[in-house]
Amino acid sequence: MEQTSREAVNTAVQRVAGMLLRSDQLDKVEQYRRREARKKASVEARLKAAIQSQLDGVRTGLTQLHSALLDVKDIQSSLGDVSNDWRQSINTIESLKDVKDAVVQHSQLASAVENLKNIFSVPEIVSETQQLIEQADLLQAHRKLMELESSRDDLMYEQYRMDSRNTSDMNLISIYFEDVQGLSDELAKQLWMVLQRSMVTVRRDPTMLVSVVRIIEREEKIDRKMVDRKKQTGFIPPGRPKQWKDKMFQVLEGTVSTRIEGTQSVTREEDKMWLVRLLEITRKYVLDDLIVVKNLMVQSFFLCFSAEMMGHPELSSECDINLLEPLLPQDVVGDLLSKYLKTVTSNITGWLRKALETDKKDWQRESEPEADQDGYYQTTLPAIVFQMFEQNLQVAAQINGEFREQVLKLCLKQMNSFLHRYKEEAVNYKEEHLRDRQLPPCYVHYMIAIINNCQTFKESISSLKRKYSPSSEQTDFDAAIERTLNEVAKEGCQFLLDEVFLDLENHLTELLTRKWLTGCHAVDTICVTVEDYFNDFNKIKKPFNQEMTSEALRRVVVEYIKAIMQKRITFKNAEERKEGAERMIKEADQFKFLFRKLSAGEDTDRLCGAISAIAEVFKLTDPTLLFLEVTTLVSKYPDIREDHIQALLAVRGDASREMRQMIIGTLSENKVSYSASIQPIFKDITVPTNTMTTMTTMTSMATAKLLK
Repeated sequence: MEQTSREAVNTAVQRVAGMLLRSDQLDKVEQYRRREARKKASVEARLKAAIQSQLDGVRTGLTQLHSALLDVKDIQSSLGDVSNDWRQSINTIESLKDVKDAVVQHSQLASAVENLKNIFSVPEIVSETQQLIEQADLLQAHRKLMELESSRDDLMYEQYRMDSRNTSDMNLISIYFEDVQGLSDELAKQLWMVLQRSMVTVRRDPTMLVSVVRIIEREEKIDRKMVDRKKQTGFIPPGRPKQWKDKMFQVLEGTVSTRIEGTQSVTREEDKMWLVRLLEITRKYVLDDLIVVKNLMVQSFFLCFSAEMMGHPELSSECDINLLEPLLPQDVVGDLLSKYLKTVTSNITGWLRKALETDKKDWQRESEPEADQDGYYQTTLPAIVFQMFEQNLQVAAQINGEFREQVLKLCLKQMNSFLHRYKEEAVNYKEEHLRDRQLPPCYVHYMIAIINNCQTFKESISSLKRKYSPSSEQTDFDAAIERTLNEVAKEGCQFLLDEVFLDLENHLTELLTRKWLTGCHAVDTICVTVEDYFNDFNKIKKPFNQEMTSEALRRVVVEYIKAIMQKRITFKNAEERKEGAERMIKEADQFKFLFRKLSAGEDTDRLCGAISAIAEVFKLTDPTLLFLEVTTLVSKYPDIREDHIQALLAVRGDASREMRQMIIGTLSENKVSYSASIQPIFKDITVPTNTMTTMTTMTSMATAKLLK
């Protein structure tokens, strides 16, 4: 304590010395003193609060301990009273033995009263049950049999509880219910008969087999209940446990043995090829029976006995198969697998050819193709092809992983070749349609199905590879298959767009003509026609429907700009230029609205904006500003060429020769490069050439050289 006090004093001295190092700090002594006094008061207040809190806690703890002590004393006193009461009640309990016997007798009488109706109606129920068994109504017969057995067993159990040595009363009950055991035996015979004919029954009337299984399962539950009661009371009814499930398995085993043995129709003496015939018959019957068991009988037995059947000890391996020598030498196995691969290759080629021929016949149908759950048109070709691949891969997977990989590569190779034929047939389908556009009647719908099949093929190939190839490495055919599928789908989309633009051809030729300027409805008709076609095109899967919509917009805009470049009209005055420009802007907005509705993507504004930008060139009233407007157009669409500018100025109709030369010459000196990421619009648009155009171009080139 003294050391602590000294350390506190030393600390205080050092602190005060630190405060008064300089002479100007002496004026603040009183301020320092008040500050330290406040700190001291604050510390003392916190100490008092902490000590008070500790004292309150101790006080509360002492109070609770005192209360607990009182509770313990009360409990001790109560336990003493209970002990005294218990000792006094022993004699009273012994005097209640007569009451206990009366309760047991009352329970027995209550059971008798409860079963009284059944007891008096036993002969009638026995007769009804016999009729139900004869009528093969096994479930109802078993229900009544359970009622009879329950009444008998309850009476016997109560008699056993009252006097287990009274065998005469037990015999009396047994005699009264003696027909019940006969009914049980008769019902069992019917069950075994159904099980013996189970292979036939499950095909004709599977509900009968299910009824038998349910009856046996009910009896198993009753057996378990009675065995558990015997462990507790020592009583078990006559005939229990019936163990019908064990008998069921014996009957089924006997049925299988009889089935196999019954196939031996001839002997060695009668036919030298008896073994071959026997093995072939056995193979056929066993295969047919296993298919029936898998597809029909499993459902009947699954809910009740599947675990017992499939987990039977006799089905487990008796030895370690890894220690056994191979049945065939490795070279023989290799030779067989090689022959198998050649056979599979030949079979797959033939199957694919037949599948394609069948699909081609469907293309000629007058009804639309089927749609999947999402409403997309499709044909059965992908499902047939990949079911074929799946079956071959399942067989290969049973041999080993390496062979499975070989068969998978074989399937992919065959798929690659098949897709090239598929592509050729799609092209032939389109050319056949162009010879007579009325045939086939559902050309558009089946071309959509062909496109959708490409996406289904992609998904199915990915599924096969995930399932049968543990490695994620790309094979030699993956890129080729992907490329071919994309080509088929994109060409199919182009074919459909060609179909659209064949119907639009006459309306497109009206654009930028005198008829158009005076108010024809060509663009209205174009928009209605495109929207009508795209109601069908909505049945195209992603991503092809998105790409097709974008391409449709691009082709519409390009055709519109082509109409401008073909100089079908030359505006005569400012009023015509204004009227034509406003019409172009309005029609660009129509295209924009339509293709936004069709979800053409982010390029809608840029593509439609090209028409509006050209319209601004026509709309300009001051020719002296024409160069600036053309420069703005070129900056927005840098792929525009000099011949395009020449055509625009020619359509405008008021640009002098000198102005055209100046604009072209200046633009040729200041070429604007455009990014490869931006899809060009004007690149593939050609401008019809004539002598005047050629001379103007040569003049502009000469002017540009002179300016340099």
